Amino acid sequence: MMNVTKVSFYKEKIFSMRWFQTWGTLLLGSMVIALGYTFFMTPYQIVPGGIYGISTILNWKLGFPIGMAALCFNLPLSLIGFKILGRDFGFRTFICFWLVAFFADGYPWLLEHVFGYSSAFAHDPLQLVKGGIEHPEAGTEGVLLASIFGGVVIGVGGGLIFKSRSSSAGTDVVAAVLHKLTRRPLGQMQMMVDLIIVVLGFIAFPDWKTPFYSLITIFIMGKVIDIVVSGYANEKTFFIISEKMEEIRHYILTDLNRGGSILPVNGMWNRTEKEMIMTVVTRKEVTILQRAIQHIDPNAFTMILNAQEIMGRGFKRAGWEDK
Repeated sequence: MMNVTKVSFYKEKIFSMRWFQTWGTLLLGSMVIALGYTFFMTPYQIVPGGIYGISTILNWKLGFPIGMAALCFNLPLSLIGFKILGRDFGFRTFICFWLVAFFADGYPWLLEHVFGYSSAFAHDPLQLVKGGIEHPEAGTEGVLLASIFGGVVIGVGGGLIFKSRSSSAGTDVVAAVLHKLTRRPLGQMQMMVDLIIVVLGFIAFPDWKTPFYSLITIFIMGKVIDIVVSGYANEKTFFIISEKMEEIRHYILTDLNRGGSILPVNGMWNRTEKEMIMTVVTRKEVTILQRAIQHIDPNAFTMILNAQEIMGRGFKRAGWEDK
């Protein structure tokens, strides 16, 4: 009998198509997330938690390049991660935070020394706030735009990094260590650490709107990461209990050309044995199936749920297939 504990579903052959895809995703995610922090967060004093939130504060108060500041925090954190969390902390995570730091400081350098832009423009090429964030008449609309679109950009980058089965280290490590030491929920620890950093941002930039912009970014960032990692919920799962099961089954198989399963169920009230159809359809087929069920059996019990990610025949192929 095969020992399943020794089987790795994630091990990739070096230089295989899957290997290139994983490392390409990691590289692209690092570039995108660095873009979000460098051009959306730092110029507008937005502190979205994490190590780069602290780096933004140090950049404004002490002039530290944000990538270098983040690297100074991530290096000791990586050692703590290896020591407390073990080798599963990951080689990719170690490479990832180096890449993010490199691109975060590399973008402004490239704009200034290669393309010849001024230092002010190289560090704030979007120019969403006329005269800069410290200008006495600076508008706030640009900061709101930066917090929204910055959250989207960082979310896309973070999602790509997670899809490569890595992380950008930072407060993820702090939260994981606190989780292991305190046994409190990981999400709760992550939220607590990020909240402390947001409060530090408010102290550093004493504007009551600063934490609100930061919270907007954190919220959008989390939602976008979920979409990138798990996919947009485009499919729906139907659970159907009806007295006319054969007619509904026939419609799903022949008219929609969809499959499914028929499950035995018991009614809670009198424990009557019944059957339930479970099937998955695309978004455009939802209304079609709803109307068909209503026409066949107006008294049918139907429950519709989001199907976050569907793999298999008729839907997308598995993403881990090695080539």
